[in-house]
Amino acid sequence: MKRFLLPCAAAGLLLAGCAPAPVRRAPDQAALAAQAAREERLAGVDRWTLEGHLAVSDGRDGGSGSLTWTQDGERYDFELRAPITGKSFRLRGGPDGARLEGVEGGTLHGADAETLMRKALGWEVPLADLRAWVLGLRAPGPARLRFGEHDLPSLLEQDGWTVDYRAWDLARQPPLPQKVFASRPPYRVKLSIDSFRLDPVPCADCGR
Repeated sequence: MKRFLLPCAAAGLLLAGCAPAPVRRAPDQAALAAQAAREERLAGVDRWTLEGHLAVSDGRDGGSGSLTWTQDGERYDFELRAPITGKSFRLRGGPDGARLEGVEGGTLHGADAETLMRKALGWEVPLADLRAWVLGLRAPGPARLRFGEHDLPSLLEQDGWTVDYRAWDLARQPPLPQKVFASRPPYRVKLSIDSFRLDPVPCADCGR
């Protein structure tokens, strides 16, 4: 099950993992103020659709593929596809539980997405926190930040994970991340975002 999608060796090509690391500096008042303003502007954003590529690894096995992630409040629809193999899986749910489709043995149900993915695929993906991190925000709870150019986060440490922001879309206001690499050894999650649509369109069948 851990090799369900493309081998993780392909992830470097998909996600430009060899890109140089951004400049990092300790937070100053200007950077912290800019981040607070970004978080205030994005705090109410709970409906969006993200298109990109995702790669995961546990240090030995992993997988990657193209991703469509739709968030509608507390409900989500997370679909990962591997074009070469034609395989895919779909994770949907919300506060009342999660369901995973497309895995061997048929559809699986669980209390939450993280537990279901860990049990079915052997993947450690912090989806609850990642929902904030993909917007360049801190999830609830303690966090440490470092900043790079334009007073944007370059490194976030939270819940035992290190989140490395490798690129930002500066054409948007406020800017949104384009490459988000999260790691908690031996686990790694690499997300490359091709498009990010923030709009009020509801996810009609999330969790169904």
